[in-house]
Amino acid sequence: MVPRYLIDFDIRNMNTIKTEVCIIGSGIAGLYTALQIAEHHEVTMICKEGLTESNTNYAQGGIAAVITKKDSTALHRQDTLIAGAGLCSHEAVNILVNEGPEGVYELIRYGTQFDKEGGKLALTQEGAHSRRRILHARGDSTGAEIVRALSERVRENRRIDILEHHFAIDLVTVEDQCVGVIVENSHGEQSFIQSNATILATGGAGQLYRYTTNPPVATGDGIAMSYRAGAQIKDVEFIQFHPTSLCYPGAPRFLISEAVRGEGAVLRNVNGERFMENYHPQLELAPRDVVARAIVSEIEKTESTFVYLDITHESEELIKHRFPTIYEVCLEYGLNMVTDWIPVAPAAHYMMGGVKTGLWGETSVPRLFACGEVSCTGVHGANRLASNSLSEAIVFGSRIAQRVKELEPLNVDTSHLSYSIMREGQPDEHILEKRLKLQKMMVRQVGLKRDEKNLSKALKEMERQMKQYNSQPTHLAEYEYLNLLTCALLTAKAALLREESRGGHYREDFPNRDDVIWRKHIIQSITDGVMEERGTYDD
Repeated sequence: MVPRYLIDFDIRNMNTIKTEVCIIGSGIAGLYTALQIAEHHEVTMICKEGLTESNTNYAQGGIAAVITKKDSTALHRQDTLIAGAGLCSHEAVNILVNEGPEGVYELIRYGTQFDKEGGKLALTQEGAHSRRRILHARGDSTGAEIVRALSERVRENRRIDILEHHFAIDLVTVEDQCVGVIVENSHGEQSFIQSNATILATGGAGQLYRYTTNPPVATGDGIAMSYRAGAQIKDVEFIQFHPTSLCYPGAPRFLISEAVRGEGAVLRNVNGERFMENYHPQLELAPRDVVARAIVSEIEKTESTFVYLDITHESEELIKHRFPTIYEVCLEYGLNMVTDWIPVAPAAHYMMGGVKTGLWGETSVPRLFACGEVSCTGVHGANRLASNSLSEAIVFGSRIAQRVKELEPLNVDTSHLSYSIMREGQPDEHILEKRLKLQKMMVRQVGLKRDEKNLSKALKEMERQMKQYNSQPTHLAEYEYLNLLTCALLTAKAALLREESRGGHYREDFPNRDDVIWRKHIIQSITDGVMEERGTYDD
């Protein structure tokens, strides 16, 4: 059993900081939401590392929004629903496609400089989009440009207090409502931040897997801490593996943007054969889950460890102008995109599920909200459409800001809060080894292709590791491992229960999609166990 809190504590022994709104995380979801809320409230931002370190900072492709007459919200909606494989919330998708364009213009007002062509915003196309609707910045550095602009505005804002290098250990609840969070700074000093509203913007859990495009901070902290606090966790069996990450000796699993295929790159196996025509009519622009599994199939057939991404038929000018960052990184490892085929393989990239929210970012725990990848708004269904993640963050961040304005002030005495259980000493000293073992197990048994035997084996091992929860963790590596283990358990359990294949979840023993039985959602709660939820679908 997962305990309610990771640590024993007594608020009387901690420094208490009172704030109107506490935001945990500083990617686009945290930064944008902070700026929106700061128009009316004082905000305290909790950053695990520096203010600019987040998944957003590494986002390359861009942000999807309908901004030309050649496009329409109806088409964007249709593309999103198709990619989501029958599990998208239609209400949430309608909100995304209709409110997204205004959010993009708000980003521009905040100082984001998107690329332009001929004086107009430049647009590109990505997999499963029927139109060119992806705005980008500095070629393939969209996320970094958005973070630059927003973080500068956040630092300038006197209503926003930034606590960098602070780890959020646990959400604190009183009478089932969230009243704040316990944090620890880099010196091991713990504080209680009491707030009228708490917003999770902690990103995803890419570090569940040995190979991921996510930075080291993506350890599923928000999902794990909200689960312990009683929030409902939804759709976490759906993990998106990006089809094309750099796979080369000595190089990191660096993301090779979907936009490279959008600009004409083709996939070839190690024999030089183009193969996507054997898997999907949209070829290289098929949905990500289709492309990723096709690559794995070709890797298995050819007994290799990668396939090639070939854009050598395009001009040197286009490649260097459109993908300057990718070009430079490849060059560091002796690969020239202009003349060389780039070795790539899938890597964990995005979690479609997360903390279940309503249409205003509210979770099942009063005064607790979630925004960005940590949340499950229902927009992505079983498979996120490329570049919808940044759009989702600004749309629902704005909605959370509106809802926070309506909250009554917190009227709870927290001065005597404490928690203590029987702890059995310190965690295992080899915690980093355990983390690596968990990551490798997730790749082999809860990865791109799954089956009952491997999922059951993984769950059994995870449950064996549950004894780690009974220890008294004392530093960051231990907190992160326990959060990863929590997310792994939730993911493996949901994957074992869903006996079909859909979107980012593929079962070799149940290879077909089953709309009769499985057009529903798996929800997990620490208090209510496993539940099922059916949506209202009109397609």
